[in-house]
Amino acid sequence: MAPAGQRMRAVLASGPMSVRGFRLLLAGQLSSTVGDYCYAVALPWLILSGDGGPVLLGTVLACYGIPRVVTIPLGGVVADRIGGRRVMLIADLVRAVAVGILAVVASTGTPTLAQLAPIAVILGACSGMFIPASYTLLPALLTKEDLGRGNALSTMVNQVGGLVGPTAGGALVAAFGAGPALTVDAMSFLVSAVVLARMSTRADTADEESQARAGTTGQDGDDGGDGTGGTGTDTSRKPSFVELLRHGRLLHVVLVVALVCNLAFSGTIEVALPELAHQGMGATGYGVLLTCLSLGGLAGSVLAARSRPVDSPAYLFAALAVVMGVALGAVPYAGGLVGAAVCVCVYSIASGWQNIVVVTMLQVWAPPALIGRVMSLVMLAVMGTFPVSVAVAGFGVRHLGAAPFFPVAGAAIALAVLGALTQKAFRDHRSGTEYAPQARPASPDPAEGSVPDAPAVRSTYPRQDNSQESQR
Repeated sequence: MAPAGQRMRAVLASGPMSVRGFRLLLAGQLSSTVGDYCYAVALPWLILSGDGGPVLLGTVLACYGIPRVVTIPLGGVVADRIGGRRVMLIADLVRAVAVGILAVVASTGTPTLAQLAPIAVILGACSGMFIPASYTLLPALLTKEDLGRGNALSTMVNQVGGLVGPTAGGALVAAFGAGPALTVDAMSFLVSAVVLARMSTRADTADEESQARAGTTGQDGDDGGDGTGGTGTDTSRKPSFVELLRHGRLLHVVLVVALVCNLAFSGTIEVALPELAHQGMGATGYGVLLTCLSLGGLAGSVLAARSRPVDSPAYLFAALAVVMGVALGAVPYAGGLVGAAVCVCVYSIASGWQNIVVVTMLQVWAPPALIGRVMSLVMLAVMGTFPVSVAVAGFGVRHLGAAPFFPVAGAAIALAVLGALTQKAFRDHRSGTEYAPQARPASPDPAEGSVPDAPAVRSTYPRQDNSQESQR
């Protein structure tokens, strides 16, 4: 067996970890995620320590959540126009200033709604802009062959930060108060911004080489700095976003599946699971279940990173969905806390792996100049269903009980993805396949009349320029 040092050098010399920009990205993500959790602990503690109580906390969170959802589509459009990395960099700098101001306010006393609301709106809007832009970064850094593993490693780093961050944030708040914890969060945004500023994508390298060849011709080939504003290498017709919405059947199927799965999942985890734990497992048991949810997601990312790419991702996606549905449905009937914890862990493993499969599939399939908008639609489907899901779950748990709600939700998840297999565009999708635009009709000959549209031909060659994901 090779020594650990040799194995580590082999990992760093091949695959995603051989790319300097990707290594920088992982470092920025870890710092950023830990900072997020410092904020997540410090803000409620700061508000609840004053006179505002839960009402003020809920109002501030609404001031954050509404702009976040509203600006997600805008973030996708802007990322495709000026480049995802630029959007992320600007969003991080603005958030660093906003959280820094909040840290100063927190150190002078308990802030009021008039002070908290504008900061929350700014942070929510920046987060909404950042999310779709982040999904354009990995395709700009990595080749198509390394994209799946890169997504898995990126997700793993976020999940490790999610395990470490809450403890670090709680310790900071307990020892020094909310102000220093918010300062750490502001500094984490700055670290993220520095990482983004120093990052060099494959498109940047290609531009530098083309400029060197062009000499003094004045052709700079700028496309936004990260390959998301147009590749400049494909001479064929580029599809518009409207065309993709009309003819991108794979996108239609994924959006429907995302809507159904998140409608079923969010309410189950946020309403049915705590109610089930409250009935017989206690607060400690509930904490164990949430820990299993996090650990399972991390394990799913590890499996995705270590697995070989499959030729038919749709079937892997469907198989994982069946595992998710069965595991979720069995949670109340698996024999108490231990059995429930195992089921939650199995569900989370399959879910973590499945998320990486579908994100990678869309990043490769979508045209580089449209990835931001495509991912903004998916994120809207994921986040926009949350209020409806928890409301439906509250009603369902009240009338059905907590335990019966789990198999209903599990069946909805499994059936949604199995139903997707009835769609040829999803069932026959192959790894590495890209969207091909509808061919334009040929110029009509007046003597022969109009020429009908030619059918779209799906591309089977690797894309030459890509563009994705990060940090918060």
